[in-house]
Amino acid sequence: MTYRVDCLQYANWSEKVFRQMRQGGVDAVHVTISYHENFRETVLNIEKWNRWFEQYPDLIIKGRWAGDVRTAHETGCTAIFFGFQNPSPIEDDIGLVEVLHDLGARFMQLSYNNQSLLATGCYEAEDPGITRMGREVIKEMNRVGMVIDMSHSADRSTIEAAELSQRPIAITHANLHDWQPALRNKRDDVVRAVTERGGMMGFSLYPHHLKDKSDCTLDSFCAMIATAAERYGVEHFGIGSDLCQDQPDSIVEWMRTGRWTKTVDYGEGSAAAPGFPPQPGWFADNRDFGNIEDGLRKIGFASAEVADLMGDNWLRFFEENFTPTNIG
Repeated sequence: MTYRVDCLQYANWSEKVFRQMRQGGVDAVHVTISYHENFRETVLNIEKWNRWFEQYPDLIIKGRWAGDVRTAHETGCTAIFFGFQNPSPIEDDIGLVEVLHDLGARFMQLSYNNQSLLATGCYEAEDPGITRMGREVIKEMNRVGMVIDMSHSADRSTIEAAELSQRPIAITHANLHDWQPALRNKRDDVVRAVTERGGMMGFSLYPHHLKDKSDCTLDSFCAMIATAAERYGVEHFGIGSDLCQDQPDSIVEWMRTGRWTKTVDYGEGSAAAPGFPPQPGWFADNRDFGNIEDGLRKIGFASAEVADLMGDNWLRFFEENFTPTNIG
């Protein structure tokens, strides 16, 4: 059985987007439900999703375990898995890791661009690595079955997280730095540290992470995937599109600045064009996952490898890492 799994989206959710997921045959999506929200605000976002699950039971189901991906596939729905782009939902309370896992959270980034209580973000000038609290939270995330996500984290912090974690970690949405040298993309030593310990990386379709940005070609994107597969092993990769469909440009300000600054930090954008960049024409929304499959076949991946990259690798990773353990 072949599955389609997208390990990161932050769309402006609607019935239209949910229906496009079904038209694209997407079996599971890891959705961001917190950028800078505190615990209570994150719970409100979970409530919002619970209402959508109630309203659209023929389109989406709440994902908690890997088996929910199979259930979604068999029933013609998309399983929705919750994740955070910042550890702000746990505030300064390690006990909230388990509480949030119980509420359905399965991924948490240890930092988002800036220094957090746990780790360093990729925009900081200095990277002292994982903090004292970070070490404890990694152990707790390992114990309860919440995946450590280092997509926006700095190099040393990511390598240390991979070394400290007793379970594989993830970079859910990024690309190779030597293909497109964005701060968010990952250098060889970082990707190697994650994949050598069984971790996963999802390739991003967000234009600022792409070579030639919005003009990136499907051939170029798939060639980058082929390079990664050759270097590190095809079993460690999937898609994490970072699709921000239908979001108003104003949401970029919340993503980049939260409450930590009074000035606007456009991050990988620019002051001249602070909004969302246009998607490449071959990946406008969830209906276009078939284009990626076609591109992977064209560049020489075997059918089984295409299936692995489009979702089967993520499904295996979910099976191994969402359940609680006595580790630590």
